[in-house]
Amino acid sequence: MRCEPANTIIKKFKGLKPLAEVTNVKAHTVMRWRMPKEKGGTGGVVPHWHIPAILEAAKERGLDIRPSDFAPVMETAA
Repeated sequence: MRCEPANTIIKKFKGLKPLAEVTNVKAHTVMRWRMPKEKGGTGGVVPHWHIPAILEAAKERGLDIRPSDFAPVMETAA
């Protein structure tokens, strides 16, 4: 299971490595962003200190990524 919103942001950057280079961390670190918390990940949360660099890189690359894209996905009760 790949958790959102990190998974979508990783896809827009075309993978772990490009996003790792933008944030100056290892690809394994970025991979953990899309993993569930129970498995040692962040549950889809991109650490807030990386967001400015990601937004700037997205703008430079023409990627449609906005600040609101980093908001956690809220599950709704049925």
